[in-house]
Amino acid sequence: MTTTFQILAVLAVVSNAVVFGTDFFSATVVRPALAHVDDSTLVQVMGNVHRYGDKRLALPGTLGLLAALGGTGTAAAASETTAAVAGGVACAALVAWLVVFNKVPAPINRRLTAAASGQGALPEARALQRRSDGVLGVLVTLQLLGLVALCVMVARP
Repeated sequence: MTTTFQILAVLAVVSNAVVFGTDFFSATVVRPALAHVDDSTLVQVMGNVHRYGDKRLALPGTLGLLAALGGTGTAAAASETTAAVAGGVACAALVAWLVVFNKVPAPINRRLTAAASGQGALPEARALQRRSDGVLGVLVTLQLLGLVALCVMVARP
């Protein structure tokens, strides 16, 4: 059972690393870059980024959470206390990430995507993007916490 939860934890690390990297890149590169474009360009770029990103990144995000949950359950069943606690921390962080993402960026992403598709103007695009950017630090931190906890799970003493 030890090998099983470690394999699931590694799968969770790899999957969530994709999401972490995307959030980190957005916080450190995309956010400051958007400050130098006009509102129309912001809508077109971010609307089209989210048209693809929100669909394609759902798979690694979902797989990562499911692997973390499965690994945590397997570690608990094997009485691997350190790994089970680390997995619990990881799962809590990943679920918290999902809640924050669905509450703030996801609805904004849908509005930007619709506007980029020509389904209406979005005069408040800059304010919406600032609101979405405002939670990037939280999202990055939650993903980092999840990844560190999953690494503890893999390398448990």
